[in-house]
Amino acid sequence: MDYQNTLAFAVAQDEQDVLKDFRNRFFIPKHNGEDAIYLCGNSLGLQPKSSAQYLADQMKNWESLAVEGWFQGDDPWLEYHKSLSTSIARIVGANKNEVSVMNSLTVNLHLLMVSFYKPNSKRFKVIMEGGAFPSDQYAVESQVKFHGFDPKDVVIEIFPRERELTLRTEDILKTIETHADELALVLFSGINYYTGQFFDIQAITIAAHQAGAYAGFDLAHAAGNVPLHLHEWDADFACWCSYKYMNSGPGGISGIFVHEKHFTDSAMNRFAGWWGYRADKRFLMAPGFDPALGADGWQVSTSPILLLALFKASMAIFDEVGNIGMLREKGVALTGYLEFLINEINKTKGEEVFRIITPANPAIRGSQLSIVCTQNAKAIFKYLAENGVIGDWREPDVIRLSPVPLYNSFKDVYKAAKHLSDALDAVK
Repeated sequence: MDYQNTLAFAVAQDEQDVLKDFRNRFFIPKHNGEDAIYLCGNSLGLQPKSSAQYLADQMKNWESLAVEGWFQGDDPWLEYHKSLSTSIARIVGANKNEVSVMNSLTVNLHLLMVSFYKPNSKRFKVIMEGGAFPSDQYAVESQVKFHGFDPKDVVIEIFPRERELTLRTEDILKTIETHADELALVLFSGINYYTGQFFDIQAITIAAHQAGAYAGFDLAHAAGNVPLHLHEWDADFACWCSYKYMNSGPGGISGIFVHEKHFTDSAMNRFAGWWGYRADKRFLMAPGFDPALGADGWQVSTSPILLLALFKASMAIFDEVGNIGMLREKGVALTGYLEFLINEINKTKGEEVFRIITPANPAIRGSQLSIVCTQNAKAIFKYLAENGVIGDWREPDVIRLSPVPLYNSFKDVYKAAKHLSDALDAVK
């Protein structure tokens, strides 16, 4: 796209945007009576206007049906979670029986590592990206200790080369090959939360399998953001939260993927609970765990219907869009426009006052730019907030701005960049 640094260009792009009306499906926070410029969907997605009705419908079912709501009504709770399977499978590129909705992300990561991290005296090492989200680091560290190993001897973190900001795929694959004989698990983010780098999930999976290890992924910043093909890529497992790009509300429900090739592995460990028991015999209350066939067999506890209802409201919007490729196309355009405008600021100032650490190649990033402020960083972030630009701060000097294609506009991006430019003169 031939970008232009004018409001007229931004408005023209919005007018021809086939997805523009979806913005009206969301509540936009206000600033001084006007819509704020919300560029923080990578941290918490906006609330769909339909969420209250979806929630109210289930509150009404609880009111009028009480316990019979599990079995009666238009959408009985007993299989309510299954009504989301088609939507989620489309978003992550899976078969319906390979996904399930449950718990929160880190809980699911622990449950999946019970199955897919099975260290022994020969294979015990875990490879992950350096600077992974702390929750993943803590989960891996505790799992390693649980199995009686020292994380210093087991966890291998891969960092960018000196004077580079992101990882090279070749370095990831080489590290996997180097440790192949002792490797048990490769656990990566889909997109690194800090840099915004979209990793080559397929290449990492192939390398892990060639080394005799499992490959798992935390898709917190990837699900609903970039196209995924987990089944085709042959990933063993994945988990994600749904409150970022999938707009399910603060602390919203999580989801998992387990490749169908593992469904009949009777030797696979798992922490069992009654909601993961085969549905046709669950209420017989028999001893001995007989898991449901599919990802549902990793469920533990009764579905939280109210959280699922909030998620379902957002999934209905994704279903209406139908093709995540359309969202991806707009996300690439919006993020590219923000990148263009920031580079224009740097040209005007004659120096790189805003250094983008997210990859320049749109194929290896999502709808996010992480921007190092080389001067007065915290004051600039505060200036943005005071002028209605809602972004995300990461110590010591990074502002993350994420234009989400469902509800952000080119005008949002233009105005955000204008405030960034103005901040340089206003903050001294």
